[in-house]
Amino acid sequence: MATTAVVVGASITGLAAARALADSFDQVLVADRDVLPGDAEPRRGVPQGHHGHVLLGAGQRALAELFPGLLDELVAAGAVPFDPSLDMIVHRRVEWTRPPSGLRLVSFSRPLLEHTLRTRVAALPNVTIRSATAVSALTGDASRVTGVMIDGMPHPADLVVDCTGRGSRSDGWLRDLGCPTPAVTEVTVDVGYASRLLRRTESDLPGAKAVFVLPAAPQETRLGVVLPIEGGRWIASLGGWFGDFPTDADGFTEHAGLLPNPHVAGLLSRAEPITDVHVHRLPSNRRRHFEKLDRVPAGFVALGDAVCSFNPVYGQGMTIGVLEAAELGRRTRTGTDLDVPAFYGWLADLLKVPWRFAAGADFAWPQTKGARPDGNALIRRYTRRVQRTVAYDPVVRQVFTAVQHMLLPPTALFAPRIVLRVLRVRR
Repeated sequence: MATTAVVVGASITGLAAARALADSFDQVLVADRDVLPGDAEPRRGVPQGHHGHVLLGAGQRALAELFPGLLDELVAAGAVPFDPSLDMIVHRRVEWTRPPSGLRLVSFSRPLLEHTLRTRVAALPNVTIRSATAVSALTGDASRVTGVMIDGMPHPADLVVDCTGRGSRSDGWLRDLGCPTPAVTEVTVDVGYASRLLRRTESDLPGAKAVFVLPAAPQETRLGVVLPIEGGRWIASLGGWFGDFPTDADGFTEHAGLLPNPHVAGLLSRAEPITDVHVHRLPSNRRRHFEKLDRVPAGFVALGDAVCSFNPVYGQGMTIGVLEAAELGRRTRTGTDLDVPAFYGWLADLLKVPWRFAAGADFAWPQTKGARPDGNALIRRYTRRVQRTVAYDPVVRQVFTAVQHMLLPPTALFAPRIVLRVLRVRR
């Protein structure tokens, strides 16, 4: 009997999930309520598509395994390879030294990545992408989800995957089936940022390919990041915590001038703007604890921001979603009847570290509200020491960068040789 999976949402996570599930299911349907563009351009359902994105090293590796040749394809489309240590100016309290990290990342716009993945997925013989298609409900009962409702008609499925992001309506869908809904942890930070595209020349940022200015909490709240993307363009995103972010072109220029490092303001003074300023706001880190439910229906799972939505400043969202999609593919390869509780248990373990780093780091500001991660104070004190050390020490910087990109576990920063180097650095 033919097996079917339905992926709700053609996001980065949704497209990665569709690719992963195509190896296990006879048919995969991807349904998205947006009118999906034919080119690499932002779309209404992804407001953050106007803003800068970073795919961490672990996410880049996982995507390259799902889509062989993807990175070369992105570079051929104009994406820019760079070393996140050697080629990026980073400032936090001071400007960090720039030793080579050994990592090769690729910088691109979110629309280019989404368009490239969508083209790849649409070419798979057993995958169908349906644009302007709204899923209104789940079908089944409290023990098993059997499909979805599309345009008032049931669409049977052996597995339904919710990749609709932070605005997921699956709580309502599950309640309608008599299922419990997950508890939610929220850490309120009121982060916002404004972005615009600029024409890029090599003289705009001499000696580097990108710049990232982070605030020294709790005294500072502003940040600025400029990344090279396809089309010979820069994408500049300026933002901050607790409402400290620009909302128009004049505020954009003013905000850059108030950063503690001159590189962003200097670049903006030299580069020609080619778009208006777009603003996006995110009130909180938010995590839905599916792993704590005493019962979950078979045949349904949520991924990506539909489970955990991070402060976007830390750049973890896309990577986490891709890692989840890849694991979903592995767990269905030997049989399409997914063990949902076991998968949510694995997912909770995956989220522990990035949640602690994102939500935990936000508690450096006293205005942050919510439940503090376990051991947050001790970890934050050591992390501050590490961040001072990486500004000067190339050995610690290399390990820190690998941990930051989820290529090494955080325990690597507690190795004796690293701890000794960190403790040598004075305030």
